[in-house]
Amino acid sequence: MIAKISWPKNNITSECFRRIGYIKRRSKSNKMSAFIEETKSLLPRIAFIACGCFSPPTPMHLRMFEIAKDHFEMQGTHRVVGGIISPTHDSYGKKGLASALDRCAMVKLATQSSNWIRLSDWEVHQNQWMRTQAVLQHHQNYINNHINSGGAGGDDTHLAGWLPRGLHDSRDPVHLKLLCGADLLESFAVPGLWAEADIEDIVANHGLVVITRAGSNPGKFIFDSDILTKYQSNITLITNWVPNEVSSTLIRRLLGRGQSVKYLLDDLVLEYIKRQRLFNFKSKYITDAVRPNHLLFNHAYTDNNKNANSYSIGDQLEQDMDESDTPSPQLQHTPTSRVFCCGEVPLRGSKVLRSGPGQAVQVITMQADEKEESQAKKQKISQVQL
Repeated sequence: MIAKISWPKNNITSECFRRIGYIKRRSKSNKMSAFIEETKSLLPRIAFIACGCFSPPTPMHLRMFEIAKDHFEMQGTHRVVGGIISPTHDSYGKKGLASALDRCAMVKLATQSSNWIRLSDWEVHQNQWMRTQAVLQHHQNYINNHINSGGAGGDDTHLAGWLPRGLHDSRDPVHLKLLCGADLLESFAVPGLWAEADIEDIVANHGLVVITRAGSNPGKFIFDSDILTKYQSNITLITNWVPNEVSSTLIRRLLGRGQSVKYLLDDLVLEYIKRQRLFNFKSKYITDAVRPNHLLFNHAYTDNNKNANSYSIGDQLEQDMDESDTPSPQLQHTPTSRVFCCGEVPLRGSKVLRSGPGQAVQVITMQADEKEESQAKKQKISQVQL
């Protein structure tokens, strides 16, 4: 006689099986997550740098970084470790160009919410305008030296705030790429605007990440250029499917007309423009600060940089990374030195104030001892101290 085995009628056994299955699935999930993270850590590391006026910085300037990062992460080909914004030198001489001090302050404010896009003010602290190729090479060399030295020593260490974080997680190199819009790519074809040697060096040794508009045809432009075709494997074209036509030029135009640019700029940047009266800002009223009353600017950056020295500027042009901005007409009609990336020809009697070296703008929080003043306007102005 064979005894019949009966299983318990309660759910204890089934619950045990369910929990065992859950543990196995969770274990597999954890292993998969660990494998994915390990795979990401083995990917080649890259960083982006954008050069230009940033007068003022617009949301689209920062969106370009995010669009590019999303592209490489979704492709799974590279690991993006940092983004750098390098405003151009004051000797650019363009109409509507705010001082380097103000432009750096606005970039610093615009990038407050980002944990990977940072300001580099190395370019604005040089004695003259720098070629884009030279700016790229300086930052690439600095990154290489920082990785190879383990972060110890090095020149210009006070400007290392733009360095991506976690560079010493591995000894793998970080490849710095020039981030730009399609307009800059097309400017390569303008006669006398770029030195061919610099174009070839940028594309061959650094690479381009080009954010294009929907409906544009940058591939055709690359095909029409022998240099770009030769190194087209180093050019990444990314279509921006969410167009934003708000440029720095448009912002300056609206401000000069006394029209609102609310929601077209970061609130902190807009408030800075109002307080500093930049770009011929016109308004009958000065509104309350959009940031909390206890958020004050650190005076260190502005105090250190107001001790400026004068110097002669070169009769040079700079390529425009702000897609819709164009060089000053006065510079465009200069009969000599039309090549972007060549030596300088001093202008006689031309003097421009140069911002001296200083640390990046820091925003600190502290409780403000606001004075009680009778007039409402003074109370509003005192809420933001620059």
